[in-house]
Amino acid sequence: MRFPSVFARLTLAAVSAGVLVTPLTVSAQRARAATPITAAEVDAHLRFLSSDLLEGRAPATRGGQLAAEYIATELRQYGLTPGVNGSWFQDVPIDVVTAQPQTIHVATGGKAPATLRFPEDVVMWAGSAVDSSAMRGELVFVGYGVNAPENKWNDFKGMDLKGKILLILVNDPPAPANEPTLFGGKAMTYYGRWTYKFEEAERQGAAGALIIHTTERAGYPWHTVVGSWAKEQRMLPRDASLPAPLGVRGWITDSAATSLLSRAGLDLAALRTQAASRDFQPVPTGITIDASFRNTVAHMQSQNVVGVVPGSGATAKNEYVVFSAHWDHLGIGPAVNGDSIYNGASDNASGVADLLAVARAAAEGPKPKRSMLFVFVTAEESGLLGSEWFGQHPTVPRDKIVADINLDGGNVLGRTRDLTVLGDTKSSLGPELAAMIKPMGMRISPDEHPERGAFYRSDHFSFAKVGIPSVSIGAGNDFIDHPQGWGSQQDDYYTEHNYHQPSDEYDPKFDLSGATQLSQIVLRLGLRLANDPAWPTWSKGAEFKR
Repeated sequence: MRFPSVFARLTLAAVSAGVLVTPLTVSAQRARAATPITAAEVDAHLRFLSSDLLEGRAPATRGGQLAAEYIATELRQYGLTPGVNGSWFQDVPIDVVTAQPQTIHVATGGKAPATLRFPEDVVMWAGSAVDSSAMRGELVFVGYGVNAPENKWNDFKGMDLKGKILLILVNDPPAPANEPTLFGGKAMTYYGRWTYKFEEAERQGAAGALIIHTTERAGYPWHTVVGSWAKEQRMLPRDASLPAPLGVRGWITDSAATSLLSRAGLDLAALRTQAASRDFQPVPTGITIDASFRNTVAHMQSQNVVGVVPGSGATAKNEYVVFSAHWDHLGIGPAVNGDSIYNGASDNASGVADLLAVARAAAEGPKPKRSMLFVFVTAEESGLLGSEWFGQHPTVPRDKIVADINLDGGNVLGRTRDLTVLGDTKSSLGPELAAMIKPMGMRISPDEHPERGAFYRSDHFSFAKVGIPSVSIGAGNDFIDHPQGWGSQQDDYYTEHNYHQPSDEYDPKFDLSGATQLSQIVLRLGLRLANDPAWPTWSKGAEFKR
């Protein structure tokens, strides 16, 4: 049940927390209607959405509900129409699973038993929404855990792995010199994502799976793993058509995996070298792992917030350009320097703030031929759950969705000469955007870290998986008024110190001139797509052609 008179409660609560939220008068609304997207507008949304009052915006929590209600209230005020059968909210069923403290026992031949420490050595969580979780069995090293017939690659070689615990390297197998484009070359493919690793382990019938973490190959440090997974987990209800779930999913540090394998006389460095070949064979280790723990399970609901700017075309109004951004973050988690609220200012209050400004401007401007669908999704941080649910249960016919433009992280550092666009080479959306911004003296820069697989880590991927051309647009790293390399330094610092940490907080020193630049570009691209008679097309060889 949602809060009655929620905006009134938001206002009272916000004032008590020192955050000002003031409903607009009619005259103020009219004055605002003539106002372009401004830094002050974005700042107001960003300041509120990342405040401690919202307690990190975790799905299916009071703070998350406040965030969703705030977004819906703003869309209503802008004049959009509800996008879900007269409602602003698409309910998303979410199972919230909290694991109790864990003990992980290790046995190797006649050696003395050992334990793995949680969360210093491993982070484990339930593979499904059940009252108790367990994995008991032999540890088998399976290299990169990939079965890719199109690349003539199979790390399993037909071995019976039912009931085993799989030890898996993160990312893709490396591309050799004579096959520089194997598994995307330097760029990660979906085979390199942790989500794929667990899915494939389930198809192999494993009891559990542990992914070996390194900062370089995962793209983020161990404390990000702890902040993301050493807490309650959210998942969609299990699809009965899928294989049996893993008993336990988890990550293990590289040092802990090295020490563990050495108990059996195995060298992880040597195994990693072997795993880089198609000839690799799974390696039974003789190590037995016994991990079991109780869970607290709650079957709850969160919401995607959906609003529509109706199109003006007689037929085209039944086609849709989608704009998406995730409103959730990690909520309350392990304390860092005394702070346990994971506010998610950059990730992704900033993207929501930008998209709200885009929605307001779109609603006030001349109506395009196609309709514009604004989807603020939940539970991205739990594995793209809200956008996955929307992709499976779209509120409009899926074959009438022309494209998705996603915002995951607005620009809080100032204006740039370039954009980073995830998916720019996978469809005609990339070239169209590049042509649009070229007269502005801007360009699309290649991803500086293609090995991190960012295309598979944000909500546009859920749309791409069901055949909809999709991109995620963000600031580049060539910042105006800053020396070359400054943007990359800021990005690296954020990843190392603030990503999925309580320190991702609102800062009054944010330079939101970049937010207005980014928002206006997203609006322009959306309007072009909404008025162009042609549909975007997939590039040759794209994985997800309709």
